[in-house]
Amino acid sequence: MSSKLSPAIVFDSTAGMHSREVTLRPAGPGEVEIDVRAAGVCHSDLHIVAGDWPTDRPLVLGHEAAGVITAVGPGVSTLKPGDHVVLSWFAPCRRCRKCVAGQAWLCTGTQAVANTLPDGSTPFTDAEGEQVWPYLGLGAFTDRLVVPESAAVKVPEELPFDVGALLGCSITTGVGAVVNTAGVRPGESAVVIGTGGVGLSVVMGLSLAGADPIVAVDLSPERLAAAKRFGATHTLDGGSADVAAWCQEKLGGVDYAFEAIGSPKVIETLPAMLTSGGAAVLVGMTPTGATGAFDLFELADQGKRILGCNYGSSIGEIDIPKLARLYLAGRLPIDDLIGKVRPLSEAAAAFDDLKSNTGVRTILRP
Repeated sequence: MSSKLSPAIVFDSTAGMHSREVTLRPAGPGEVEIDVRAAGVCHSDLHIVAGDWPTDRPLVLGHEAAGVITAVGPGVSTLKPGDHVVLSWFAPCRRCRKCVAGQAWLCTGTQAVANTLPDGSTPFTDAEGEQVWPYLGLGAFTDRLVVPESAAVKVPEELPFDVGALLGCSITTGVGAVVNTAGVRPGESAVVIGTGGVGLSVVMGLSLAGADPIVAVDLSPERLAAAKRFGATHTLDGGSADVAAWCQEKLGGVDYAFEAIGSPKVIETLPAMLTSGGAAVLVGMTPTGATGAFDLFELADQGKRILGCNYGSSIGEIDIPKLARLYLAGRLPIDDLIGKVRPLSEAAAAFDDLKSNTGVRTILRP
């Protein structure tokens, strides 16, 4: 066990979100140690802090990050110290039926969603010797962490760490929802409900795919203005516009309706926005146990579909390097998604940034 204590941003149900000193054990078999250089603040972290996703154990928050490999454990074959990496929070087991079928985003063997490493352990211990657990198997709101090899994706050294952090979740989820989950083709129409970090990434993906028109819907004028910069051709105020009626009247319904908020009430309205044969894509994560109601006859009669979207239906070790190359080639304006850059000690203010309806991401640097 390392004796070095490092500050980490921790949440537990008693103390809420706070800073706590933690130690990190060395990388074990199949694991790598990473020096964290940048971490994004995502709504999935906010779901934990807000109690939407209950936890019975203290968690080191953070699951959207980039850094440099500092050590590797026995058996690691694809990474070495000095490699620049993006952290992929949904670390696949690479052995289950879904992984073997090329659907790693549906892995049934991952322990990331249980907030542990693959063997059920945690690499973190606090100053009193109590275990602290890595949120989504990462726990990136600290300066060093240990993760399984499959959770660290090598990227070009010229990729900025701030950009790499966003590739770990929001960009991969949003762009992946378009190109992987929905398979949008050039000239197909789409509406995006909610233009926060993930929603703007959906807009970015639609522009990349050649969709037209691209309709962005939000309550915030600032977010709608950002959506225009990312490629939206039309914007609607979700508080005053009847979005479904507008889509039907102006476009005859859209081919795809993306929901990037995680609101059951909004999700229920998506089928009415679609043309026959269209698909609603559920990108935003709802609180656990949330349900919705749909006109089942219309879905069947009009051939409309509802598509669940976990992590943009992406395979981190394949999709993250692709997105990195697209950024470096000038095809993805990810820099425009980065708002404030704060030190880790300002995590509380970073969560306030997330709630401020600007649509851009705040980056934390240890």
